[in-house]
Amino acid sequence: MAEPISFVTHEGQRVMVIDFSGCRPKQLLAILDEVQHTIALEAQDSLLTLADFSGAHLDREVATRIKEVLTRDRPFVKRSAFVGKESLPKVYFENFKSFSRREIALFDTRAEAMEWLAKK
Repeated sequence: MAEPISFVTHEGQRVMVIDFSGCRPKQLLAILDEVQHTIALEAQDSLLTLADFSGAHLDREVATRIKEVLTRDRPFVKRSAFVGKESLPKVYFENFKSFSRREIALFDTRAEAMEWLAKK
C-alpha cells in the first residue's frame, strides 16, 4: 500500500491527501492516529485536507475515532473535503460535521474535491 498521507499542490494550494480508500477498520484506525499526529505539526488554520474513503469499510469504532480526530484537528484545518459517498453512510457524515462543528464537503471524485479546496 502507498503512503496513506501525502501533500500535494493544486493550483498553488497545499493539500494534505489522506487515502483511506479500500481500508478495513483496523487500517483506518492506524491511519487516523497518523493523521492526528501529522496535522498537529501544522500551523493553526493553515491546512486543506482531502480524505478519500472510496471503498473503505467503516464501523462504529472507526466513526467514533473520526469524530475525535476531526474535533482535535479543527484548529489546524481551514477546509476539508471527503471523497467516497458510497462508503460513507449519510448518518455518519452528518454526525461528523455536527460533532466536529466543521464544514466538510462531500464529493464523488478527488478532482472535484481538489477544485473545491483550491477555489474556496
